[in-house]
This record gives sequence, structure tokens and C-alpha cells, in this order.
Amino acid sequence: MSEPPSDVLYGVEHLHLSLPDLTRKPLLGPAPRIHILNDLSFTIRRGEVMGIVGGSGSGKSTLGRALVRLLEPTGGHVRFDGTDITHLGEGELRPLRRRFQMIFQDPMSSLNPRRTVGAIIEAPLALHGFDDIARRSAEALDQVGLPRSFARRFPHELSGGQRQRVGIARAIAMRPDFILADEIVSGLDVSSQAQVLNLLEGLVKDLGLTLAFISHDLSVIRRLCQRILVLHRGVIVEEAPSDQLFAAPQAEYTKELLAAIPLPDLDQVWA
Repeated sequence: MSEPPSDVLYGVEHLHLSLPDLTRKPLLGPAPRIHILNDLSFTIRRGEVMGIVGGSGSGKSTLGRALVRLLEPTGGHVRFDGTDITHLGEGELRPLRRRFQMIFQDPMSSLNPRRTVGAIIEAPLALHGFDDIARRSAEALDQVGLPRSFARRFPHELSGGQRQRVGIARAIAMRPDFILADEIVSGLDVSSQAQVLNLLEGLVKDLGLTLAFISHDLSVIRRLCQRILVLHRGVIVEEAPSDQLFAAPQAEYTKELLAAIPLPDLDQVWA
């Protein structure tokens, strides 16, 4: 593959990924494999907010985990800033991991309940050898709109929206180039969703982040994302700028998604 253009942060080429089907594991030998992603090719440009949408079982979360190498692809290539990370071992990945971070759907399961907020944010900073960890942690709380006194609290003492802000703070404290956000507002009420989305939008601009945002909620995708990938059964069925996709969807599956999910007056909902 030729050298990617300088504005491309992620280049994905003919990506395949299969996982063992543990529900059908035989008494002898390995479990059969399920093909989750099939021949995906696309790019994510620097500074872009890419939406990844699809129904349950479409492969969108699996794709996200392949991008940040929480899952290893079984075929094709994933290139991050020109480096092929498809099959890098943990030792080779470690220097890159601080540059791509993930915010998880359920902050209660991704935040250590036995650690304070401050310790949660500081742990990955210490792992990657950052200096002045306490200052970086405090600045991250400032950037997500939480008082610095929250550093002494535990996750169970926070609201759902506040816990999600801690997850965002932990990610941005690393000064990453790329953040993957996987269904991070799906468990929040509309008001908290709006606050988190506005926060992300501001951080993308202020920190020069590139963001991939996974969601089943088309109103959220429309509000935040500049370009959209539509996945169905592990295949990209449509890729288009957000305005174009919502105005004139081409794939039948995209039309079905739009028809099945009512889109509210976004100016009112996200004001």
C-alpha cells in the first residue's frame, strides 16, 4: 500500500475479523469461528468526527475495538498514522496506545470502584511514564467541567453523566490524537446526553482530536458527526457526509434505519 495522505490518521484496508463461537464449542478441538467484519475499507481524516452506526450485531463495536487494537484482525490492514498496527505485539503497541484512547459505554464497569477519581485518571498516566501526573489529572477534570474536589470521590458517589465525564477525562489526560467513543450516551437522559455531546464537540475543537463515535441513535450521530459509516452484518453498506446521508440515503438498509427511528427536532433537543 502506498504512503497515506498526510491528512489521514487511520487507513483501514480489506479488514476481516472473526471470533470463536463459544456457544458451539465442541468437546474436542477449537470452537468454530463467527465472521464479524467482512472486507471493510475506509479512512478517518485528522480532526474528523466519524460516526459508526448500525443495528445490534452489525459489528460496530467490534470495529471500534479493532481500531484501538483491543481485538486483533484476522485479515487486512489497520494503519494508524502510517504505521501498520494490525498484528503488532503488546510491546510494540505500548508506545502507540497513549495516542489512541477509548471511552466505554458503561462507566460503572470501566471505572475501578475501589479507586478514587483522581487515581483512576492518574493510573494510565503513570503506566505510560508521564511527568507531573497530579497536574495533568487536575487539568483533565477542569477540561471536562468537574470540580477538582471530585478527585477524592469514588465512582459510586457520582451521577451517570459525571462518571462518563471521568471516563472522558481519563482519555484526554493522555493527550491522544484519536478517541473512540462507544455508545457513551446511550444510558443517559436527554439533558445529560446534550451536555456530554457539547463537551465532546468542544474538546475536538480545542484539543485537535480525531473522534470515532459509535451509536445506534441516529439523532446523536446527526448532531455530532461529519461523516458516517453504516454497518450491516459486518459490511459497510454506505459511507457519506452526514448531511448527504440524511438527505438522500442510498442503501436500502440506511433507509430502513432512518424510517425505523424517528428523528426529533434537533435544534430543540440539543439546545
